[in-house]
Amino acid sequence: MEPTLSDSRPIHGTKNKLGGEPSAEWAALLECVLPQVDVLRLRELFRRVSWPALVRLAEDHSVIALLAGAVRRVEEVGAAEPSVVPADAAQQIRELHRAQVLSTLKMTAELFRLVDLARGARLDSVLLKGPTLALRAYGDTGARHYGDLDFLVRQKDILRATELMISAGYRPEIPAEAIRAEKIPGQYLFVRTAAPLLIEFHTERTMRYFPRGLPIEDFFARRQHVRIDDHEIPALSLEDELVLICIHGAKHLWERLTLVADVAGYVSRQSGLDWERGFATARSIGAECMLNTGLLLARNLLETPVPRGIGQRVEADAAAVHLAEQIAGWLPAAGQQLPGLFARALFRMRMRGSAASGLGYLLRLTFSPTQEDWSGADGRTSGAGFASLRRPMRLAKKYRSGEKER
Repeated sequence: MEPTLSDSRPIHGTKNKLGGEPSAEWAALLECVLPQVDVLRLRELFRRVSWPALVRLAEDHSVIALLAGAVRRVEEVGAAEPSVVPADAAQQIRELHRAQVLSTLKMTAELFRLVDLARGARLDSVLLKGPTLALRAYGDTGARHYGDLDFLVRQKDILRATELMISAGYRPEIPAEAIRAEKIPGQYLFVRTAAPLLIEFHTERTMRYFPRGLPIEDFFARRQHVRIDDHEIPALSLEDELVLICIHGAKHLWERLTLVADVAGYVSRQSGLDWERGFATARSIGAECMLNTGLLLARNLLETPVPRGIGQRVEADAAAVHLAEQIAGWLPAAGQQLPGLFARALFRMRMRGSAASGLGYLLRLTFSPTQEDWSGADGRTSGAGFASLRRPMRLAKKYRSGEKER
């Protein structure tokens, strides 16, 4: 039976489809990020939590804005009754949310400036995630945490984009010499010199976590524009962005709840999704299992309703079902209990859906060098062959020490 939103669903404190016995704080946080929050139920869950623990958990999962919104709705509905949210906790949540909103406002203002500069220079670009995803998934550009702005450009335009960013007051992490030598980093990172602000440029060659090469011309041909404060911002099509955020979640092993909430909010708000086009895009780049996993997590953890045929389709993907079960086991820990080196490798293989394609995907991720591989500690760069051999050794050391993936 397809899941539906109702007032009779079981308390999150009981076992759910994907996880074991959750803490009171985890159960409450899941309720806070549902596309449709049951306010009366949430009031009862709020009575059971340790508020310092709940706030820390929301910070760890980058969903402070969604917690703030849920608290506000609970307080509005229960205005005539004693508050279930302690005053100090409510104040802390408001301050954290305010800081996030101020940060996103600064980045959105800079987004407008950079989009105008790119248009003036006739540089084709598309914003990835960030404010456009926040608006599409939550209806509010400040409802989602993002620490940088990400743009997609063609590889042939990256040197011109670098020159444009330098003229705009940014310092490139990747020097022009490396670009001319066709060394491909994980991303082209730019830091504003006047004040801390990060901008990342991605191309069809930096998107290593796409199982197959990014069909950038197709993505540009299907792009749409999202209106933010009277500014038309170039964005991916609805279907391409849905596939992208599922690949992004898979890249990060779905370690934080915000990654699942993005998919849930997106699917719930975007009623005009062309599902067949979305699956066709995923199939063309070998990301069907990643898309199915994202949809399963959104549906089973956050009760996101999907069309009946889509639900049956994703449930038929045994690999995606298995991955979703794994993810639910480590998700509450917000990245503190991710699998080790070999389990991680197996997980990456399974994301491709079959053993043969999974092995090829893993080998490409393992031996495709980024800046960390071709730049030595002394600042000198290595040749492509040596950098490819250095990468697996660096990754093994990195994951044994528990560092985050790049």
